Amino acid sequence: MKWTIKNLVILIRNRLFRFFYIYILKPIYFCFDPEKTHDTMVQTGSFLGRYSVMRNLTSFLFSFSHPMLKQNILNIHFPNPIGLAAGFDKDALLTEIIPSVGFGFTEIGSITGESCDGNMKPRLWRLKNSQALMVYYGLKNEGCEKIALRLKGMNFKIPIGTNIAKTNSKITVETEAGIDDYVKAFRQFVNIGQYFTINISCPNAFGGEPFSNPEKLDRLLSVIDTIKTIKPIFLKLSPDLNEEQIKAILKVCEKHRVHGFICSNLTKNKNNLKIKDEIISFQGGISGKVVDDLSTNQIRLIYQKTKGKYIIIGCGGIFSALDAYKKIKAGASLVQIITGMIFEGPELINEINRGLVLLLKRDGFHNIKDAIGKE
Repeated sequence: MKWTIKNLVILIRNRLFRFFYIYILKPIYFCFDPEKTHDTMVQTGSFLGRYSVMRNLTSFLFSFSHPMLKQNILNIHFPNPIGLAAGFDKDALLTEIIPSVGFGFTEIGSITGESCDGNMKPRLWRLKNSQALMVYYGLKNEGCEKIALRLKGMNFKIPIGTNIAKTNSKITVETEAGIDDYVKAFRQFVNIGQYFTINISCPNAFGGEPFSNPEKLDRLLSVIDTIKTIKPIFLKLSPDLNEEQIKAILKVCEKHRVHGFICSNLTKNKNNLKIKDEIISFQGGISGKVVDDLSTNQIRLIYQKTKGKYIIIGCGGIFSALDAYKKIKAGASLVQIITGMIFEGPELINEINRGLVLLLKRDGFHNIKDAIGKE
């Protein structure tokens, strides 16, 4: 009876917050420039995270937990499978408030060897009809040294992933310079956070995505292998890779210390049939529902090709528990969101977690790990 009453209270709470966000806050937010809105949200979250009373209040309003959602993956405990994807908390300003919103883990960055102002504005657009964002930030961040100094010695309540990328600069276009840049950022975070993500798929930087090339990826990973760390390493892949390209990357990864993949980053394919908005000037990459099937297909391909050898984090187009469950059953152990939260509101996190419990019970599973790859 206690669980039934608790579940009813959470359901009512979520419905109220969803109504408030969809019909009041979202129309206001969407009247303003999306980057200014994003910056305001980060500043607000950073402020709330400084005070225990605000963190506790946020947790009361948004959090949800259930033993069926807990997993130990690569010696890391995840309280639930829903994470905040890299690209939202670029400078790691939200690590104290994110657990209170209900996330089971978060990924900061992308963080680069040098500070970067990013590409010229405007560089973020809402594609409302497509339930997507067009992103052209260009790896804006304060740089690895400043961010690492801020986080040094902090105790995190949930797992923190550090997403490492190559500085968006002409100076890093040459292969060896690019590798040096990755390595500089990587070294700064050896003792910060629980896992690494090496981002080889940013569509918004000088030189494109050179380390999606197997030969260059092999050279990068060979250097990364020499750095002593017990932290697992993931690669973040482009959703636009074809099967042969993915197979080539998998072949390279077999020789190196790679534990998994994030599937996937933004798509650059402007001919995607899920783009329902008129785009006058196509720049950068697109997130959200436009990436949904691309991401799921990539998860399925890697899971089946490797027989579950690698941990997969699904990212792209998750707007509901069913969306998350689809990626988990395709082979993802964890999932990440950003765009869905922007369109549906912060209560989406606990709505997904609550919905996953119901879906697991419906299908006779005892834990989220039992559903991985069980399409």
